[in-house]
Amino acid sequence: MSRRRLEGRTVVITGASQGQGAAEAEACAHEGARVVATDVLDEAGEKLAASLRAQDLDVEYRHLDVTAPEDWCALADWLAEHRTAIHGLVNNAGIPMRARLGAVETADWNRAFAVNTTGPMLGIQALAPLMTAGGSIVNIGSVAGLTAHHAVAYTASKWALRGLTRVAALELAPKGIRTNIVHPGFIDTPLMASANPVFAAAHLSLTPQGRPGLPEEVAPLIVHLLSDESSYTNGAEITVDGGYAAHGGVKAITNALDADR
Repeated sequence: MSRRRLEGRTVVITGASQGQGAAEAEACAHEGARVVATDVLDEAGEKLAASLRAQDLDVEYRHLDVTAPEDWCALADWLAEHRTAIHGLVNNAGIPMRARLGAVETADWNRAFAVNTTGPMLGIQALAPLMTAGGSIVNIGSVAGLTAHHAVAYTASKWALRGLTRVAALELAPKGIRTNIVHPGFIDTPLMASANPVFAAAHLSLTPQGRPGLPEEVAPLIVHLLSDESSYTNGAEITVDGGYAAHGGVKAITNALDADR
């Protein structure tokens, strides 16, 4: 039997109670990782961890508010107390803020940055010192961070996450730690379930594959980036979006031409 790709490694995943984070936790555990699944949704997180342990997978849930430095310090202290070296960090936690430029409130703007950008920064500060050479950090961005997008706070926070990723890739590489960012498109998760149906239909009309992605279609890439298979991949930005970001708006032209036939 071939060795599993994350055998003997410990991976911390934020926002892991449901959706994409839960799929990432399961995929990493199936590849042999000890997974520390974190979230603020404690009931869902405990339920996920219990269900995966029932499959003989090594998953533990810990409460973590990514915006709280004291929570990150507590997690780092807990890991250090258990003499647990960290091999991977997936900064998956994120929130939508859908107000447009003329309507966004400062509190919502600040909240989007606190979760989507500051949270990953705090995680890197807290856990990178516990990482061994060969460690890997994966930030979860968005196609909204690649173009202009109607949700201004969310968009700006994901653009900022790209900058954080690049700086971490530069700063941590001498320690043997890689940092990359993945940009999902329309993925069928609880986050997207609350989106305006008009937005959903428009987004999918601009997605060449014409359908939402599934969390299980993102998770294998996260496993790859955490594994030695990507040992020379650092500072990369990878889309998982059905081709959404590839056409630069030209899909609207092809749609119009097809309608004119």
